[in-house]
Amino acid sequence: MPVRHLSTSKIARAVGCHPNTVRMYEVWGLLPPVPRSRNGYRVYTQAHLDQMRLARTALNTVYPGKAIRQSAIKVIKTAAAGDLGSALELAYHHLALVRAEQAQAETAAALLERWAQGVPIDPLARNLHIGETARLLGLSVDILHNWERSGLVVVPRQAGNGYRLYGQEQIARLRVIRMLRSAGYSLMAILRMMLQLDAGITTNLRQALDTPRPDEDVLSAADRWLSTLAEMEICAHKMIAIIEERIQKERSETI
Repeated sequence: MPVRHLSTSKIARAVGCHPNTVRMYEVWGLLPPVPRSRNGYRVYTQAHLDQMRLARTALNTVYPGKAIRQSAIKVIKTAAAGDLGSALELAYHHLALVRAEQAQAETAAALLERWAQGVPIDPLARNLHIGETARLLGLSVDILHNWERSGLVVVPRQAGNGYRLYGQEQIARLRVIRMLRSAGYSLMAILRMMLQLDAGITTNLRQALDTPRPDEDVLSAADRWLSTLAEMEICAHKMIAIIEERIQKERSETI
């Protein structure tokens, strides 16, 4: 069966992108080498289209963070090099990475909900100054200042000298903020949730973490982290399906 040749514009239309994106993916090593015709035009095949489908599935999303993006690119480049077996293995590792991020995000949300219900999460018996608090929580003083300036926590001052005094309430709140940040939630998402909590609304906190307000003009994936990770899981499954389809196609062509 003759090989069907495709142009740059046909590849672009098939995956819903600009022709320059196809050329850019070639430069980045996300596509197999593309032969040229006598007049210098790129000559793509079905294999290039299948690879472009994989690349767009993995990358045509909001930025999910460095680890997930690098994992996806590794899958794409391995497939572009023609090693579909290794690419499939990496795609399953990619799915596991996304699911691990989801588990961490869910665990942090669960701690948040328990704390919001009044369950104590810190046995601190005395007030601490900012340096002591930073050491206790493994944070820098600058981070504590930043969280206070951002409105995430209000710290009372010591009478007379004005030094900050972190009590049990502030330490517990900082523990929750630290875990949410470690799990990938943005400061904006945490602030949105904390404002709701401070207003006496202790339900639907996950929804608050995951639902930007209309006045939040500049948004990132971490502002709706739970939804982003759910979308990344769907993408990971699609990547696996594309690679498996290609393996099956190549296998049938050799029989």
